[in-house]
Amino acid sequence: MPSLTGNISKMRVSATPDDNTVQYSLPVGDEQVPMNALIGQQLNVEHSGQIHCVHCGKKTKKSFNQGYCYRCLITLAQCDSCIIKPEKCHYHEGTCREPEWGETNCMSEHFVYLANTGNLKVGITRHVKDSISSRWMDQGASQALVMLRVPDRLTSGEVETLCKNHIADKTNWRTMLKGKPDLQDMEAVKASLLADIEPQLDKLREQKGLQAISIADAEPVMIEYPVNNYPDKIKSVNLDKTPQFSGELQGIKGQYLLLDDNRVINMRKYAGYELTVSY
Repeated sequence: MPSLTGNISKMRVSATPDDNTVQYSLPVGDEQVPMNALIGQQLNVEHSGQIHCVHCGKKTKKSFNQGYCYRCLITLAQCDSCIIKPEKCHYHEGTCREPEWGETNCMSEHFVYLANTGNLKVGITRHVKDSISSRWMDQGASQALVMLRVPDRLTSGEVETLCKNHIADKTNWRTMLKGKPDLQDMEAVKASLLADIEPQLDKLREQKGLQAISIADAEPVMIEYPVNNYPDKIKSVNLDKTPQFSGELQGIKGQYLLLDDNRVINMRKYAGYELTVSY
């Protein structure tokens, strides 16, 4: 049974409009494990007890924010609370922890989107490659549609806040892992939501400029996941409590591995953990 040992990071994802089944690879140290090929096979994972920060590489007793040490948590712009709540972006106030990082990541075009992850949700993303965002795949969205284009992160957060009064902004991961969701008419949902927020959106345009917020001319996207069987009742694997697990890989969705006996594990949660992966 081949095995690799190293610190992991979240699974890398890719898909195209021509082949919309998500392809997964798990970084283990400097190597990549092609995960789709392992579905239906036995997988063994063991945590050594070692954790290293995904940013600075230093050993840490506890992982914060999915892979960071405490020092990086409190000093990096990418770990600031405004990353979770973009409507609180404070780059324009001159108080960004890392102005150069903020210039690149916050002062660039963002997209406000709709997704069907088992429940309809609104979200934001910076990148939509070949009409598909890796963020949608990470969240386990089966359908997605870009709704609006905005000039920066703050504006995307302000628009998202308007939408949150009418639609959720979070994925229910348990619902997402239950199976394929019922298909939604994403264009109809988009039209209805835009009508609901139109007065507030017009006020925001008056502040930001009439061209700052534009309706995106985009087609709905369908995304498929490599899953043989979905769990009936979800049992979450916790590497801090159970540092070793093995079983047949039933599928992958979002950043979750689906195992036999209804077990699931969120691999993104354990970024920076040193694992031995045997398959």
